[in-house]
Amino acid sequence: MSKSPAIYLLANSRKGTLYVGVTSNLMARIWQHREHITEGFSKRYDVTRLVWYELTESMESAIQREKQIKKWNREWKIRLIEERNPTWRDLWPEIVGNAEVPGFPPSRE
Repeated sequence: MSKSPAIYLLANSRKGTLYVGVTSNLMARIWQHREHITEGFSKRYDVTRLVWYELTESMESAIQREKQIKKWNREWKIRLIEERNPTWRDLWPEIVGNAEVPGFPPSRE
């Protein structure tokens, strides 16, 4: 998956704590959350499971969409997730595929 503006939702468990974010590089940003690279909400509450994401044409539209979703009540966010991911599976493998992720330790093969 190449760089592309995206909005994403992370959770720490099914219907658990939610985090809404925006980024220009989804793979790198989700890896940072998973590895607890930066201090903040997602590290404090171990919110690392990617449960929903949406790619956009521009950062401006991504930021606008993020602001919209952040204003939603919890039930609307849960409905958004469950429309495409009813089991709340971690979508990390879906976005990574066979790609090299920036910041990953080198392969030991």
